[in-house]
Amino acid sequence: MSYTAPVKDMLFVMNELAGLAAVNALPGCEDATPETAEAILEENARFCSEVIAPLNHSADKAPSSWSDGKVTTSPGFKEAFRQFGEAGWQGVQHPVEFGGQGLPKLLATPCIEMLNSANLSFALCPLLTDGTIEALMTAGTQQQKETFIANFISGKWTGTMNLTEPQAGSDLALVRTRAVPEGDGTYKLFGTKIFITYGEHDMAENIVHLVLARTPNAPEGVKGISLFIVPKFLVNADGSLGARNDVHCVSIEHKLGIKASPTAVLQFGDHGGAIGTLVGEENRGLEYMFIMMNAARFAVGIQGLSVSERAYQKAVSYARDRIQSRDLAGSPGPVAIIHQPDVRRMLMSMRAQIEAARALSYVAAATSDAAHFSDDEATRKSNQAFYEYLVPIVKGWITEMSIDVTSTGVQVHGGMGFIEETGAAQHYRDARILPIYEGTTAIQANDLVGRKTVRDGGAVAKGIIAQVRQTVSELQGDAQLQPIAARLADAADALEQVVEYVVANVKSDIKAVFAGSVPYLKMAGVVLGGWQMARAAAIAAGKLKSGEGDGKFYEAKLATARFYAEQILPQALAYRTAIVDGGAAVMALAEDQF
Repeated sequence: MSYTAPVKDMLFVMNELAGLAAVNALPGCEDATPETAEAILEENARFCSEVIAPLNHSADKAPSSWSDGKVTTSPGFKEAFRQFGEAGWQGVQHPVEFGGQGLPKLLATPCIEMLNSANLSFALCPLLTDGTIEALMTAGTQQQKETFIANFISGKWTGTMNLTEPQAGSDLALVRTRAVPEGDGTYKLFGTKIFITYGEHDMAENIVHLVLARTPNAPEGVKGISLFIVPKFLVNADGSLGARNDVHCVSIEHKLGIKASPTAVLQFGDHGGAIGTLVGEENRGLEYMFIMMNAARFAVGIQGLSVSERAYQKAVSYARDRIQSRDLAGSPGPVAIIHQPDVRRMLMSMRAQIEAARALSYVAAATSDAAHFSDDEATRKSNQAFYEYLVPIVKGWITEMSIDVTSTGVQVHGGMGFIEETGAAQHYRDARILPIYEGTTAIQANDLVGRKTVRDGGAVAKGIIAQVRQTVSELQGDAQLQPIAARLADAADALEQVVEYVVANVKSDIKAVFAGSVPYLKMAGVVLGGWQMARAAAIAAGKLKSGEGDGKFYEAKLATARFYAEQILPQALAYRTAIVDGGAAVMALAEDQF
């Protein structure tokens, strides 16, 4: 089936929850008007549904292939990527001076969602290029920016992130790729990098690798890592492409999902050394790479939202068409399975979690824009702290959720969901990598506990919880919204208890605290997603009372928020018990008892 972008819900979230008007009022965001946003979303929806989405299922059956060091992407990818670049979609949020559109993150985020819903494997190439641009904008020299960024934005070149090595997965202190200075400002790199997304392909003229490596006599551990630009083809002084560099793809992985995205093993320096140039200062490479990683982590969270939306659309379509069994309340004959209560429960669960995830991630994007563009230092600082707290939640909670949602999509299909031809299984397989790459859920949870909660004594977390309670108080005066308010109040209390437990016990019982780190991350997602659903419910109720807009849309928004409050939010109380009371049980067995 085709993909239909949920533009109406996207615009609702952007305007009513994320505050597009406030973002539009920020310095440098004057072009991000509601009218411009609607036009961009409509055009992006058309492009993704007509050009990118039709390639999704066929590319899963005919994935990228490797031969003699070269990768041939799935049929249709090369032409689609050319159209993607020519249409300007790579440059939505990147600077105008390099050919981008210079629009805020809030406007770019739904475009990223649509592209990933259309084709997760295809979208990974632009995702990594976005991160490359972010890293060079922050740490690159003016010459590096001028040489590379315009070519990235045009789609002529693409970028990659090279961290992982066979012996160095999440522990980057073990990176051993060497970078030897040549005395002329360049370095020769030697080593092996694995799991390099789009490390080799045929869709662009050049592939520019950002590579973590160690210079001679660098300190041990993460303090001795530097970042280098290593292009597949060397770039001449006039910007033209020169000789082939000594970086080669020796194989690509065979994977459970995202099969059309080539995951490369790259060998640097087998024929004399791969020529690279330093980004920023020596031994600060991990600091710069985190810029790229944070951009990618937010985008991977959006991938979780995207694949969930695609699975939901397919499940709803099947549930409407599949005729089986009579209605429980009585019917002349068999009815579509969407009439059955448990199918409705599954579809509502998918829908409610997707809407909560979309709202929370778009709100996060808006806080990032305020942190970046505001001319008030205090506003920038508070929004940056809010955004940094939300990033591991957007990445970790939404990607974990996507496994449940896509699995439920298979379940709605019944036995046909297990058959590849229906396409439901592809979404489930594709989703499985999302909680793993760009930092596993445990890594996101460790970040949430250590850097985002303990470091400031829970101040930012408690500030957010105070905002949740403000929403509760606003809802309590409306009898229709009171049940949502009551559930949200309980969830906010539970989340605060967990924050207090983490801060109070991290020094005295660190393993018990970190045993509950992933449940804490999931709980925060459930509660903060419920907060956004409650805000949406209040807005929808107001629109219905005034008779403004599409009544059916607002009725559905209100009903979905009520479902979330009654079926999803109570999970917060169970998480609280598991975190506060269950740490000792996690560590109870000795290693030899497993």
